[in-house]
Amino acid sequence: MTGMGDSDDKTAIQEAPRVGAAKGLGGAALFGVRHHGPGCARDLLRALEELQPAEILIEGPSDASHLLPMAAEAGMVPPVALLVYDESDPAQAVFWPFARFSPEWAAILWGLKAGVPVRFIDLPAALVLNERFAPSEEEAAEEAPETDGAATEIPAEEAPPSPPPAEASPEELLGLKIRQDPIGVLAEAAGYEDGESWWLDLIEQNPEPGPIFAAIAEAMSALRAAAPPPDAHEAAREAHMRLAVAESVKAAGERPVAVVCGAWHVPALLESRPQKDDRALIPKAAKRKLVATWAPWSFPRLARNRGYGAGVEAPGWLDHLWETPPEQIAIRWLARIAAAIRAEGNLVSTASLIEATRLSTALAALRGRPTPGFEEMREAAVACLCEGRPAIWNLISEPLLIGAAVGEIPEGAPLTPLIADVQRWQKKLKLKPEALDKPKSLDLRSKTGLETSTLLHRLKVIGVPWGRLENAGRSRGTFRENWTLRWEPDFAVRLVEALAYGSTVAEAAAGKLAESFAEAQSLAALAELVMEALTIQSPAAADKGVALLERRAAETGDAPGLLAALPPLADALRYGGARAVNTERLDSLFRAMALRGALSLPYAARNLDAEAAGDLRDKLRAAEAALNLAEIDAETREIWISSLRDVADHEETSPLIAGVAAQILAESGAISPEDMALRLRRALSPGVPVAAAAGFFEGFFQGGALRLIQDPILREAVDGWLLELDEENFIESLPLLRRVFSEFDAAERKRLFAALFGKPASGPAGLVAAPDLAAVWPRHEARILGLLTGGEAP
Repeated sequence: MTGMGDSDDKTAIQEAPRVGAAKGLGGAALFGVRHHGPGCARDLLRALEELQPAEILIEGPSDASHLLPMAAEAGMVPPVALLVYDESDPAQAVFWPFARFSPEWAAILWGLKAGVPVRFIDLPAALVLNERFAPSEEEAAEEAPETDGAATEIPAEEAPPSPPPAEASPEELLGLKIRQDPIGVLAEAAGYEDGESWWLDLIEQNPEPGPIFAAIAEAMSALRAAAPPPDAHEAAREAHMRLAVAESVKAAGERPVAVVCGAWHVPALLESRPQKDDRALIPKAAKRKLVATWAPWSFPRLARNRGYGAGVEAPGWLDHLWETPPEQIAIRWLARIAAAIRAEGNLVSTASLIEATRLSTALAALRGRPTPGFEEMREAAVACLCEGRPAIWNLISEPLLIGAAVGEIPEGAPLTPLIADVQRWQKKLKLKPEALDKPKSLDLRSKTGLETSTLLHRLKVIGVPWGRLENAGRSRGTFRENWTLRWEPDFAVRLVEALAYGSTVAEAAAGKLAESFAEAQSLAALAELVMEALTIQSPAAADKGVALLERRAAETGDAPGLLAALPPLADALRYGGARAVNTERLDSLFRAMALRGALSLPYAARNLDAEAAGDLRDKLRAAEAALNLAEIDAETREIWISSLRDVADHEETSPLIAGVAAQILAESGAISPEDMALRLRRALSPGVPVAAAAGFFEGFFQGGALRLIQDPILREAVDGWLLELDEENFIESLPLLRRVFSEFDAAERKRLFAALFGKPASGPAGLVAAPDLAAVWPRHEARILGLLTGGEAP
């Protein structure tokens, strides 16, 4: 049977002892299961083989039953999810995930193979959408007081439990505890620390199957008797399922009907209530045009710690339980652990594997567990295979326990809007999704190149990094981008998740950026997002980001934050032309932020510790480069230079920052070489503490190799400072000198030594500069410029 595991499963189903079921309305067989439980799935298959029902009813959206036949198609590979969304607003979507070890999935496949009708019996998806999403603005205005209008998907399993009353009785507290964690209550009564271990031992890993489903029904009935009554939505669900069961039983006559549902619902389906009362509990569904389809899913998205309320702790482990014969579970699992450890470059011997197997069995016996679980094997693996080092286990635990499997859907399945949009673009741009690294060079001056680049950037924004931009920083100044393309299977899952932001790639990217704007913690991060909005050709999102950036910048005097935001804005101003975007508003914003940063800088540069000074140094240099790149006006430049003078001259300025400010002033020509030499001698004079002098030296010369090479006055000042250092201070300064001079490349070092020893610096192939270069070069320069501008050469 497709998706049911290997041939061992079929033998086990035929030879297993009879598995009982709870008898419901009209003799319907009720099978209460845990979603995504392989043990429940195996027992359910045994029961269905013995029962041979006339129809199989499954907890799921009743208006999506028409999609069930696709489950048996060859192209359907779990994990997959049934997806239903509102066509007018795809962000309003709900998912019903299935793995190959899910009992519902096993029942669906069994019924399709056996020719037994299978259908869903839970509330229609339209009612589920009504429950999980806020009404439209028009409905909200008519039916309820005004709210913030935020519509957020909160699956029923994830809804936060109601807090207990202030003066709750012990019975009320127990009822709430049962309601929140019924399995945990049963586990506590059985002496277990958590519900997961108890359920795994009793159901999923129990080597001696018995009347499991009857026992589950009895336990749940006892729990529900002590629990609070269900809320309106859950009562409606159970009423709808009771009505569907009654209808099926009536149509089946003498033949049995199988009902597969969550264990918690079994007691409600055992009840006999007047059908008119059940119908009264079901609300009318709002008129919606819904789209239902299958979508690829993944093991990580089945895990509880990834936000899936009905998820399991270790999907990878449960999949191992499903595909492995019970007597080989421990051996094969430990072998997988050993293979993963070896793949990380660690040695694992056969003897260690044997010891780990023995230890896991012993631990299970000591804890009274029928077989070793993944916890016992984890402890045994750490002790015997990881040399007692948990760090080794941490490297491999997530791929093993969570897994990385990604499902596939048949070609004929209806596509979600985003996937369909991506496929349209792939066809238009002649891009084939391949699971191999494929280089792609784009010319942004061509329509196809620009559209391809925009698509890749938009996909990256919504978490689908199909393309990796090579040398991203270097490509901004050109019309060419170099990408490496690689399509991963789970991108389809991410496209489904991105429906929350829009039904097309352009809408989803803009929506995702709008959300990111609100979450940005710094001006620099916000400026980067604005640049991203311009890159993806979303002027509306860019306008929102700019407005937020303007407001935040106007409210802050944080110089480091303001300076850090300048580089991405300068990139947008300078290179926005490659994408034909409007940057007029950015120009005034950039100038305003530069001015505020300049005015705040002298105070932010004082009395800093080493870490803060290093951070401000990097931001200051990046800001200077951004101002040059953006070609700011003369007035803004003058204010910036004046601020740097204040920074360089104030006695409380951190030496490192003072050195950086002096370097920028010298390189911009704001101070003369003589003035710079005087400042350097003063900063490196014997009366200045060595630490302060070293800080100024580092700030001034780091990244400034050419100035030291070309200026003999500065070399003389540095030489004098080094000669005046005593042995102890010289040794303490060596790491600093090494850090500064290590940035000089081989050619710069060669030229520096040549300058120190009065030798002419030779260029490539031993060429030496002409002695009358200063007089000859202007004529050559004029000739070259004349040729480049199209004029006649002088």
